[in-house]
Amino acid sequence: MMDWFSSLNPVVQALLGTLFTWGVTALGAATVFFFKTLNQKVLDSMLGFAAGVMIAASYWSLLAPAIEMSESGRLPAWAPAAGGFLIGGLFLRVVDLIMPHLHMFEEEAEGIKTGWRRTVLLVLAITLHNIPEGLAVGVAFGAAAHGLSEASLAGAMALALGIGIQNFPEGAAVSIPLRREGMSRMKAFAVGQFSGMVEPMAGVLGAFAVLYAEPLLPWALAFAAGAMIFVVVEEVIPEAQRAGNNDAATMGAMIGFATMMILDVALG
Repeated sequence: MMDWFSSLNPVVQALLGTLFTWGVTALGAATVFFFKTLNQKVLDSMLGFAAGVMIAASYWSLLAPAIEMSESGRLPAWAPAAGGFLIGGLFLRVVDLIMPHLHMFEEEAEGIKTGWRRTVLLVLAITLHNIPEGLAVGVAFGAAAHGLSEASLAGAMALALGIGIQNFPEGAAVSIPLRREGMSRMKAFAVGQFSGMVEPMAGVLGAFAVLYAEPLLPWALAFAAGAMIFVVVEEVIPEAQRAGNNDAATMGAMIGFATMMILDVALG
């Protein structure tokens, strides 16, 4: 199985990896067919878990390899990692300011003012949230194709697995609250699974970009990390602690971080 997968074009690998992460998101969203509501503390723990996975992935799978790749370059080893990281966060901030979107449980939309429906604005917010995840997986597969010791195919697969695992609670954390607000089960599922639909597109774009631009590898890895950390700090952690379940959300984040760290170290 591994030999077959390793023989594929890296862009195809990225596509398959992000189709997997999307599929797990859909599985999480499908819980809306079995539950109309879920204990808020459980939901917040799940969001905390997702935040922990994203934070760990940002370092172990993206920033650490970016620093290692830069050690033989002309710039200081920290420069591409720090620069790409900040550019990734700045990019998400600019998109956040421009793209009309509405975060869950918020009344006022962000970005350029429009008359779009609430559901459309929610979907756009979810899309913005998931672009960095797909990009990270795609960049990881593209980096592995260069045969560098700092970026392996096993590491890229571990990242896709970790992102997929945290997408399950993310899908549920989107669809179940929407059902609780009165949305139909099918519509809540559709919105929840859509949160992962953008990942294959971002993954293919990320893999294609770094596949043909090796000097950009550390910058691209750090860019994806910066974009993910922006989402975690700006949205996931505040949402996990919105209802006052700080301890549950924090423990979820600790478990998520440890899970992703184990996956990356053991498999990568």
